[in-house]
Amino acid sequence: MKKQRVVVGLSGGVDSAVTAHLLKQQGHEVIGIFMKNWEDDDDSEYCSSNIDFVDAAAVADVIGIEIEHVNFAADYKDRVFSEFLREYQAGRTPNPDILCNAEIKFKAFLDHAMRLGAEKIATGHYARVRSNEGTGKHELLKGLDASKDQSYFLHRLNQAQLSKTLFPVGELHKTEVRRIAEEMQLPNAKKKDSTGICFIGERPFREFLNRYISKEPGPIKDAKGRTIGQHVGLSFYTLGQRQGLGIGGLKAKGAQRGGGEHAPWFVARKDMETNTLWVVQGHDHPWLQSLSLQAQDASWVSGEAPAARAIAAKTRYRQSDAACQVESAQGPDFALQFSENQWAVTPGQSAVLYDGEVCLGGGVIAAAQPAAALA
Repeated sequence: MKKQRVVVGLSGGVDSAVTAHLLKQQGHEVIGIFMKNWEDDDDSEYCSSNIDFVDAAAVADVIGIEIEHVNFAADYKDRVFSEFLREYQAGRTPNPDILCNAEIKFKAFLDHAMRLGAEKIATGHYARVRSNEGTGKHELLKGLDASKDQSYFLHRLNQAQLSKTLFPVGELHKTEVRRIAEEMQLPNAKKKDSTGICFIGERPFREFLNRYISKEPGPIKDAKGRTIGQHVGLSFYTLGQRQGLGIGGLKAKGAQRGGGEHAPWFVARKDMETNTLWVVQGHDHPWLQSLSLQAQDASWVSGEAPAARAIAAKTRYRQSDAACQVESAQGPDFALQFSENQWAVTPGQSAVLYDGEVCLGGGVIAAAQPAAALA
């Protein structure tokens, strides 16, 4: 690869640090950018970018590159956070990390890097980019470390974005990334991986949403239509949720201890019209199983929807690829038919399609058909 000016998104974490190091080692002119995407309560114990910037600056110093602090908070609030709230208020469960990648890291950040004269940008994502000589297109591939693969979060990237992007750690396993960081004596070599969304961090999720979404309590009903509790507001629950429902087991008269009556409860449906939260007992309840889904707002890596054929898909991150058939991919909408039931397919989450290790793109889940009719 010819030597280029590469702008690296330095987050303060070990993956982006090793990314910058590897590119510098390859002889590229490397510039670090720290992206500040949230500032409403940045000094809180849950979401402090100040600490991350100190770590990123320390890494830049060790590697021997410049670092710039850039504030994208206004863009983030307008393009990502506002959409996040709209989706929750509509009763869906969005994935803001996907929107952040498409709108901030590979749009606002990419534009900024180009203004700095960059030929490429790089991030610490576990994914890969490959040029397909046959089609002339850029392909988004899974990271080699299957346990860390982040292509799911990157599926909305397009050809123009991929042509400018490098993912050096996508070629490595996490253990190797840690080893390189320790060998380099990087100050964040043993830093714990961040979890959760930047603006929420490790704080209780419901506590955070309380600040932005009003509570509208309503009934919790079971599969028999019995009211068994009260929810605090439909926006605060997601399909498949087990914790925080505030209901105990229901024991039928004369039932044996340890019977199915004490199986855990799961959120199975949110009825916005009646403000009712429907719950079922048992992980494998038919209401939680779906063989098909409809998705909208599709984005295809190649620029074109895949032809109707057998491929695989994920309906949530950390899920194994599930065999399916693409049906009626028209415009921004498409449908998937799965070979086996999928658990708690959730509107607002993304259905991401794969052909082997190649990520084809995907869309936002609009609806799924449960294996059994709902009440």
